[in-house]
Amino acid sequence: MDAFAAEALQAMPRDEGDMERGIDARMGPGAAGGFTFWEVDGRPVSLTGWIRIPGGARIGPVYTPAEERGHGYASNLVGEVSAHMLDRGAAACFLYTDLANPTSNALYRRIGYEQVAESSMIRFDDQD
Repeated sequence: MDAFAAEALQAMPRDEGDMERGIDARMGPGAAGGFTFWEVDGRPVSLTGWIRIPGGARIGPVYTPAEERGHGYASNLVGEVSAHMLDRGAAACFLYTDLANPTSNALYRRIGYEQVAESSMIRFDDQD
């Protein structure tokens, strides 16, 4: 999770408790989510989180370390977790991706995800 945050979330303001809150939302008492790992020869090579939300399930974060990329681990993992959520009653699966990352966007489209919106992050600094 630290590697994911360092790579994918560097532009977002974060505090020390962000990671723990994200994990607790999926794994803490009464949580409606979890994490799933893709393993090869007994070692994790990719992970995704998931959490039930009104109207379906949110998939993410999705992370594969750089040295494990290019083998289809993330696309297989996201596809399997998405199918699992749909099989268990989720009306739809949602995931948030960086539009500047053509690799992840292409793999999500390949497994059936469709872009439905775009967002922008705007940061306002104090001008004191």
